Amino acid sequence: MAALTHASRACLRATSSSSTAAPVRALSTTAVRNDNATTWTSYSSPFKAGTSKANNVPDFGKYVSSASPGKNKLFQYFMVGGMGAITAAGAKSTVQEFLVNMSASADVLAMAKVEVDLNTIPEGKNVIIKWRGKPVFIRHRTQDEIAEANKVNVQSLRDPQNDDDRVQKPEWLVMLGVCTHLGCVPIGEAGDYGGWFCPCHGSHYDISGRIRKGPAPLNLEVPAYDFPEDGKLVIG
Repeated sequence: MAALTHASRACLRATSSSSTAAPVRALSTTAVRNDNATTWTSYSSPFKAGTSKANNVPDFGKYVSSASPGKNKLFQYFMVGGMGAITAAGAKSTVQEFLVNMSASADVLAMAKVEVDLNTIPEGKNVIIKWRGKPVFIRHRTQDEIAEANKVNVQSLRDPQNDDDRVQKPEWLVMLGVCTHLGCVPIGEAGDYGGWFCPCHGSHYDISGRIRKGPAPLNLEVPAYDFPEDGKLVIG
């Protein structure tokens, strides 16, 4: 019985010794910090108590001019005056360029004046020329036509005007060929008064271009003209 007990204990010891696990080494993925290689830096917080600069007045001493106040004002006046002069010059140039662009072109200025040879117009005839895009009537009147124009009672006319006020030389009548009613072109040597007749609305003008009958309110307009020499007429 004692031998069996001794054998059982021997078997248990052998089993326990064979089942003892070998020591296991733990693995870690965290790098090991080398304290010897670490560099430490100092940090100073800007929010320290008692160091607020909200109530501190900045020093502008380095911006203060060392010159006298009078010299500084002189410089300021000079700059203001100089800038004002430059601005005025720029405004003048702008307005001048605008007016030049808005003025009449060369071809229009060339038509501003028209010269007519009166020797080519026989007595008792009309000539129509173009001036500034408008027709101009030139009538070489006879002595009978001049007398007829002068014997009219001016006070009875719708637009009272003497014949002498409409001509510079009695034998030459110069008028714009535009009806004063709606801008039509009257027909010469027609109408009830031997002058001009507008067929559009029935306006009659006499041999002096004065309205005598019809809806036109005014006489035919007389443009600016001159006789620079005998036999020459310049309109404009």
